[in-house]
Amino acid sequence: MSVSTRIIRGALLAAAAVLAAAAYQLREKHQEAELTVQNIHDQLDALDPATRAAVVGRLTSDEVIKVHEHHQ
Repeated sequence: MSVSTRIIRGALLAAAAVLAAAAYQLREKHQEAELTVQNIHDQLDALDPATRAAVVGRLTSDEVIKVHEHHQ
């Protein structure tokens, strides 16, 4: 095996390792986001209906304002 073949093989193995690490981190972040969303849903479900509606309305209103500010 020539030196250039070894270098290419080493570079490909290093790139594969980097991609595997990135995929692992992405999976971890995705799982963390899913747990956070579930936690928020659980907290909302624990509220009485009027309070829940007020919270969802406020969150929705805040997001609409952010979208309008972003597009200006």
